[in-house]
Amino acid sequence: MNAARLLGVPPDGYAHMLGLKPEHLNDDLCRTPAVTSIRIAELSTVHAPWTEVSLLMAEQSPLGALGVWDYLITSAPTPLEGIRDAAAYMASVADSGTETLRVTEDGEQVTISHLNNSDLTHEAACAIRAYALGLYQRRLSEALRRRLVPIRVVLAAETPRRHDALIELYGTRAIEFGAPVSSITFLARDLKAPTPHAQPGLSAVLRKHAEQNLADSIPLHNWLDLFRTALASLPYAAAPALSDVARRMAISTRTLQRRLDEHATTWTTEVEALRRTHITRLLHDTDLGIDAIAARSGYADARALRRAVQRWYGTTPGALRRAGQPH
Repeated sequence: MNAARLLGVPPDGYAHMLGLKPEHLNDDLCRTPAVTSIRIAELSTVHAPWTEVSLLMAEQSPLGALGVWDYLITSAPTPLEGIRDAAAYMASVADSGTETLRVTEDGEQVTISHLNNSDLTHEAACAIRAYALGLYQRRLSEALRRRLVPIRVVLAAETPRRHDALIELYGTRAIEFGAPVSSITFLARDLKAPTPHAQPGLSAVLRKHAEQNLADSIPLHNWLDLFRTALASLPYAAAPALSDVARRMAISTRTLQRRLDEHATTWTTEVEALRRTHITRLLHDTDLGIDAIAARSGYADARALRRAVQRWYGTTPGALRRAGQPH
């Protein structure tokens, strides 16, 4: 919201959305729906290039802005232990159904990957992915009390016309584009260095606090969230019927279609988004062949599935599977 305001986004485009009342914003236990933050990101990228939006969002994320999650990183014995705790408690700051933080150690390097499976417009998706990597870098730097410069940054985004804002965000020109997954890589010796102000036992206290916050959290659901839950809960999700969802929600099919229209979406769009999530999980979590996945997802054949994956992610099912994702 702070970034959107600084960019001149009119508040009437988002102020009415669920989770943006002062009593919700000022309560760490309230879980604002992902659709709200997505909408703000989309409005922001209309007013400025996504590269500038990502930088501005990072600048508007000082230490403490994200509550206990921030201090999980900065108070651990080492930055590496802190970012691993942050990955374990990602649900404290994001929708764990769409956002994933993965930490991979490979000899002298540590790579932090950010996976985003939200239904986002291209520009907003690029902004959020770039911001997430910048946020991780910022918190790790704050843990060590010196700026960490990554070995490289890889973004799941097309090469922008200008990326001066990204160079400023990361402090390096070693930025690559067009990858299936966004990641930022540091020297392992930097992330394994002792945190200057770490206190024995504090990380355990913070983890317990994060667990309690999640247990006491108050999800804020709107009608579209309830609809998507009903759609995903159908036993035959590969070929769902509008009438089945309407019955599950105890409304008529006509009312259901009208409400979808009010939320600027359609039945076809929602079914495709569900299939995308279903297919992505099958590719990452099973060894099923492409033909079998197509059959389970409502596609006529593997060729139709490949076209869909290319449209969604700009890559092939095989490449998406090789990119990997934690369960």
